[in-house]
Amino acid sequence: MPPVTPATTPQPGDSYVQSFARGLEVIRSFSADAPQQTLSEVAVRTGLTRAGARRILLTLQTLGYVDSDGKHFRLTARILDLGFAYLSSLPIWNLAEPVMEALVDEVKESSSAAVLEGTDIVYVLRVPTHKIMSIGLGVGSRLPAYCTSMGRVLLAGLDDEEVLRRLKAARPKALTKHTVTDVDTLLAKVQQVRRQGWSLVNQELEEGLISLAAPITDRSGRVIAALNLSGQANRTNTKVAQETLLPALLRAARTISQRLG
Repeated sequence: MPPVTPATTPQPGDSYVQSFARGLEVIRSFSADAPQQTLSEVAVRTGLTRAGARRILLTLQTLGYVDSDGKHFRLTARILDLGFAYLSSLPIWNLAEPVMEALVDEVKESSSAAVLEGTDIVYVLRVPTHKIMSIGLGVGSRLPAYCTSMGRVLLAGLDDEEVLRRLKAARPKALTKHTVTDVDTLLAKVQQVRRQGWSLVNQELEEGLISLAAPITDRSGRVIAALNLSGQANRTNTKVAQETLLPALLRAARTISQRLG
Protein backbone atom coordinates (compact mmCIF):
# COMPACT_ATOMS: atom_id res chain seq x y z
CA MET A 1 0.00 0.00 0.00
CA PRO A 2 1.51 3.40 -0.91
CA PRO A 3 2.58 5.63 1.96
CA VAL A 4 0.04 8.20 3.09
CA THR A 5 1.16 11.68 2.21
CA PRO A 6 0.81 14.51 4.73
CA ALA A 7 -1.85 16.11 2.54
CA THR A 8 -4.07 13.04 2.73
CA THR A 9 -3.32 11.95 6.30
CA PRO A 10 -6.64 11.66 8.17
CA GLN A 11 -7.02 14.06 11.05
CA PRO A 12 -8.23 13.09 14.54
CA GLY A 13 -11.95 13.61 14.97
CA ASP A 14 -15.28 11.92 15.45
CA SER A 15 -14.64 9.51 12.58
CA TYR A 16 -10.91 8.92 13.05
CA VAL A 17 -9.30 7.57 16.23
CA GLN A 18 -5.61 8.38 15.97
CA SER A 19 -4.50 6.16 18.85
CA PHE A 20 -6.19 3.15 17.24
CA ALA A 21 -4.53 3.92 13.90
CA ARG A 22 -1.15 4.15 15.61
CA GLY A 23 -1.74 0.82 17.29
CA LEU A 24 -2.32 -0.79 13.90
CA GLU A 25 0.88 0.81 12.61
CA VAL A 26 2.80 -0.77 15.50
CA ILE A 27 1.33 -4.19 14.66
CA ARG A 28 2.21 -3.75 10.98
CA SER A 29 5.79 -2.79 11.85
CA PHE A 30 6.49 -6.45 12.66
CA SER A 31 7.33 -8.57 9.63
CA ALA A 32 9.53 -11.40 8.40
CA ASP A 33 12.37 -8.87 8.26
CA ALA A 34 11.61 -7.60 11.75
CA PRO A 35 9.99 -10.45 13.75
CA GLN A 36 11.21 -8.91 16.99
CA GLN A 37 12.07 -5.31 17.75
CA THR A 38 13.27 -3.09 20.53
CA LEU A 39 11.20 -0.14 21.65
CA SER A 40 13.48 2.21 19.72
CA GLU A 41 13.17 0.14 16.54
CA VAL A 42 9.37 0.20 16.72
CA ALA A 43 9.46 3.97 17.22
CA VAL A 44 11.69 4.45 14.18
CA ARG A 45 9.67 2.12 11.93
CA THR A 46 6.35 3.76 12.85
CA GLY A 47 7.48 7.38 13.21
CA LEU A 48 6.19 7.47 16.78
CA THR A 49 7.96 8.87 19.81
CA ARG A 50 9.50 6.33 22.18
CA ALA A 51 6.87 7.23 24.78
CA GLY A 52 4.04 6.74 22.29
CA ALA A 53 5.42 3.45 21.01
CA ARG A 54 5.91 2.24 24.58
CA ARG A 55 2.28 2.95 25.55
CA ILE A 56 0.97 1.07 22.53
CA LEU A 57 3.32 -1.90 22.99
CA LEU A 58 2.43 -2.24 26.66
CA THR A 59 -1.28 -2.06 25.81
CA LEU A 60 -0.86 -4.79 23.17
CA GLN A 61 1.15 -6.83 25.68
CA THR A 62 -1.60 -6.50 28.29
CA LEU A 63 -4.16 -7.68 25.72
CA GLY A 64 -1.96 -10.66 24.79
CA TYR A 65 -1.08 -9.62 21.24
CA VAL A 66 2.58 -8.83 22.04
CA ASP A 67 5.17 -10.55 24.21
CA SER A 68 8.48 -9.23 25.50
CA ASP A 69 11.65 -10.55 27.09
CA GLY A 70 12.30 -7.16 28.67
CA LYS A 71 14.20 -5.77 25.68
CA HIS A 72 12.63 -7.16 22.50
CA PHE A 73 8.97 -7.23 21.58
CA ARG A 74 7.34 -9.81 19.28
CA LEU A 75 3.82 -10.61 18.17
CA THR A 76 2.06 -13.59 19.74
CA ALA A 77 -0.11 -16.18 18.00
CA ARG A 78 -3.16 -14.32 19.28
CA ILE A 79 -2.65 -11.77 16.50
CA LEU A 80 -3.95 -14.46 14.13
CA ASP A 81 -7.41 -13.93 15.64
CA LEU A 82 -7.62 -10.67 13.69
CA GLY A 83 -6.96 -12.39 10.36
CA PHE A 84 -9.22 -15.34 11.09
CA ALA A 85 -12.00 -12.93 11.98
CA TYR A 86 -11.81 -11.63 8.40
CA LEU A 87 -11.74 -15.11 6.87
CA SER A 88 -14.61 -16.40 8.98
CA SER A 89 -16.76 -13.30 8.39
CA LEU A 90 -17.00 -13.88 4.64
CA PRO A 91 -18.69 -17.07 3.34
CA ILE A 92 -16.67 -16.98 0.11
CA TRP A 93 -13.63 -18.59 1.71
CA ASN A 94 -15.60 -21.50 3.15
CA LEU A 95 -17.17 -22.00 -0.28
CA ALA A 96 -13.89 -21.65 -2.17
CA GLU A 97 -11.66 -24.00 -0.20
CA PRO A 98 -13.24 -27.36 -1.22
CA VAL A 99 -13.37 -26.20 -4.85
CA MET A 100 -9.68 -25.29 -4.70
CA GLU A 101 -8.80 -28.62 -3.12
CA ALA A 102 -10.62 -30.45 -5.92
CA LEU A 103 -8.85 -28.27 -8.50
CA VAL A 104 -5.42 -29.04 -7.05
CA ASP A 105 -6.25 -32.75 -6.91
CA GLU A 106 -7.26 -32.63 -10.59
CA VAL A 107 -4.33 -30.70 -12.07
CA LYS A 108 -1.63 -31.44 -9.48
CA GLU A 109 -0.57 -27.79 -9.27
CA SER A 110 -0.77 -25.31 -6.38
CA SER A 111 -3.76 -22.99 -6.16
CA SER A 112 -4.29 -19.72 -4.31
CA ALA A 113 -6.94 -17.06 -3.86
CA ALA A 114 -6.20 -13.39 -3.26
CA VAL A 115 -7.83 -9.99 -2.93
CA LEU A 116 -6.56 -6.57 -3.97
CA GLU A 117 -5.33 -4.13 -1.36
CA GLY A 118 -3.80 -0.92 -2.66
CA THR A 119 -1.05 -1.88 -5.09
CA ASP A 120 -0.65 -5.41 -3.71
CA ILE A 121 -2.50 -8.68 -3.70
CA VAL A 122 -3.06 -10.36 -0.33
CA TYR A 123 -3.31 -14.14 -0.15
CA VAL A 124 -6.44 -15.31 1.66
CA LEU A 125 -6.37 -19.03 0.78
CA ARG A 126 -3.67 -21.36 -0.48
CA VAL A 127 -3.69 -25.07 -1.35
CA PRO A 128 -0.13 -26.12 -2.25
CA THR A 129 1.05 -29.31 -3.87
CA HIS A 130 4.78 -28.81 -3.54
CA LYS A 131 7.17 -25.91 -3.14
CA ILE A 132 7.64 -24.14 -6.47
CA MET A 133 8.71 -20.70 -5.29
CA SER A 134 11.68 -19.45 -3.33
CA ILE A 135 9.27 -16.96 -1.75
CA GLY A 136 7.42 -18.50 1.17
CA LEU A 137 3.71 -17.85 0.71
CA GLY A 138 0.85 -18.25 3.13
CA VAL A 139 -2.38 -16.57 4.15
CA GLY A 140 -1.63 -12.87 4.60
CA SER A 141 1.35 -12.81 2.22
CA ARG A 142 1.52 -9.80 -0.08
CA LEU A 143 2.88 -9.54 -3.61
CA PRO A 144 2.87 -6.71 -6.16
CA ALA A 145 -0.26 -6.70 -8.29
CA TYR A 146 1.45 -5.50 -11.48
CA CYS A 147 3.58 -8.63 -12.01
CA THR A 148 1.23 -11.37 -10.77
CA SER A 149 -1.57 -13.14 -12.61
CA MET A 150 -4.03 -12.61 -9.75
CA GLY A 151 -3.01 -8.97 -9.51
CA ARG A 152 -3.78 -8.33 -13.18
CA VAL A 153 -7.14 -10.10 -12.87
CA LEU A 154 -8.02 -7.96 -9.86
CA LEU A 155 -6.82 -4.77 -11.55
CA ALA A 156 -8.94 -5.69 -14.58
CA GLY A 157 -11.99 -5.35 -12.34
CA LEU A 158 -11.27 -1.61 -11.99
CA ASP A 159 -11.70 1.16 -14.56
CA ASP A 160 -8.65 2.26 -16.54
CA GLU A 161 -8.20 5.49 -14.59
CA GLU A 162 -7.97 3.61 -11.30
CA VAL A 163 -5.70 0.97 -12.83
CA LEU A 164 -3.29 3.67 -14.01
CA ARG A 165 -3.34 5.32 -10.59
CA ARG A 166 -2.42 2.09 -8.84
CA LEU A 167 0.21 1.12 -11.39
CA LYS A 168 1.93 4.48 -11.03
CA ALA A 169 1.74 4.27 -7.25
CA ALA A 170 3.36 0.81 -7.35
CA ARG A 171 6.45 2.16 -9.15
CA PRO A 172 7.01 -1.11 -11.02
CA LYS A 173 10.52 -2.52 -10.95
CA ALA A 174 12.05 -5.54 -12.65
CA LEU A 175 12.02 -8.62 -10.42
CA THR A 176 13.27 -10.85 -13.26
CA LYS A 177 14.44 -10.21 -16.81
CA HIS A 178 10.86 -10.92 -17.93
CA THR A 179 9.08 -8.39 -15.69
CA VAL A 180 7.07 -5.75 -17.51
CA THR A 181 7.58 -2.37 -15.83
CA ASP A 182 6.29 0.17 -18.36
CA VAL A 183 2.99 1.51 -17.03
CA ASP A 184 1.34 1.91 -20.44
CA THR A 185 2.31 -1.64 -21.42
CA LEU A 186 0.97 -2.93 -18.10
CA LEU A 187 -2.30 -1.08 -18.67
CA ALA A 188 -2.61 -2.74 -22.08
CA LYS A 189 -2.03 -6.15 -20.49
CA VAL A 190 -4.71 -5.48 -17.87
CA GLN A 191 -7.12 -4.42 -20.63
CA GLN A 192 -6.38 -7.69 -22.44
CA VAL A 193 -7.10 -9.63 -19.25
CA ARG A 194 -10.40 -7.78 -18.93
CA ARG A 195 -11.37 -8.76 -22.49
CA GLN A 196 -10.38 -12.44 -22.30
CA GLY A 197 -11.39 -13.11 -18.69
CA TRP A 198 -8.13 -14.64 -17.48
CA SER A 199 -4.44 -13.81 -17.01
CA LEU A 200 -1.19 -15.65 -17.67
CA VAL A 201 2.10 -14.35 -16.24
CA ASN A 202 5.28 -16.06 -17.38
CA GLN A 203 8.28 -15.67 -15.03
CA GLU A 204 7.68 -11.99 -14.27
CA LEU A 205 7.53 -12.49 -10.50
CA GLU A 206 10.17 -15.19 -10.23
CA GLU A 207 12.34 -17.06 -12.71
CA GLY A 208 10.86 -20.46 -13.55
CA LEU A 209 7.37 -19.64 -12.25
CA ILE A 210 4.33 -19.53 -14.52
CA SER A 211 0.92 -18.56 -13.20
CA LEU A 212 -2.67 -18.46 -14.48
CA ALA A 213 -5.51 -16.59 -12.78
CA ALA A 214 -9.25 -16.12 -13.23
CA PRO A 215 -11.73 -13.79 -11.52
CA ILE A 216 -14.15 -14.71 -8.77
CA THR A 217 -17.21 -12.49 -9.06
CA ASP A 218 -20.24 -11.68 -6.94
CA ARG A 219 -23.84 -11.91 -8.16
CA SER A 220 -23.57 -8.49 -9.82
CA GLY A 221 -20.49 -9.56 -11.80
CA ARG A 222 -18.08 -7.46 -9.75
CA VAL A 223 -14.60 -8.97 -9.33
CA ILE A 224 -14.10 -9.61 -5.62
CA ALA A 225 -11.17 -12.03 -5.64
CA ALA A 226 -8.88 -13.98 -7.96
CA LEU A 227 -8.09 -17.68 -8.20
CA ASN A 228 -4.83 -18.99 -9.62
CA LEU A 229 -2.76 -22.03 -10.51
CA SER A 230 1.03 -21.91 -10.39
CA GLY A 231 3.52 -24.25 -11.98
CA GLN A 232 7.10 -24.61 -13.11
CA ALA A 233 7.84 -23.11 -16.51
CA ASN A 234 10.28 -25.89 -17.44
CA ARG A 235 7.49 -28.48 -17.44
CA THR A 236 4.40 -26.30 -17.94
CA ASN A 237 5.06 -23.79 -20.70
CA THR A 238 2.48 -21.20 -21.74
CA LYS A 239 0.95 -23.44 -24.42
CA VAL A 240 0.56 -26.38 -22.05
CA ALA A 241 -0.78 -24.10 -19.32
CA GLN A 242 -3.52 -22.72 -21.58
CA GLU A 243 -4.44 -26.13 -22.95
CA THR A 244 -4.39 -28.20 -19.75
CA LEU A 245 -4.68 -25.84 -16.76
CA LEU A 246 -6.82 -22.94 -17.95
CA PRO A 247 -10.08 -24.89 -18.61
CA ALA A 248 -10.00 -26.42 -15.11
CA LEU A 249 -9.16 -23.06 -13.53
CA LEU A 250 -12.01 -21.26 -15.30
CA ARG A 251 -14.46 -23.99 -14.24
CA ALA A 252 -13.36 -23.69 -10.61
CA ALA A 253 -13.62 -19.88 -10.64
CA ARG A 254 -17.12 -20.09 -12.17
CA THR A 255 -18.16 -22.69 -9.59
CA ILE A 256 -17.09 -20.47 -6.69
CA SER A 257 -18.78 -17.43 -8.26
CA GLN A 258 -22.01 -19.36 -8.83
CA ARG A 259 -22.04 -20.62 -5.24
CA LEU A 260 -21.74 -17.04 -4.05
CA GLY A 261 -24.82 -16.15 -6.09
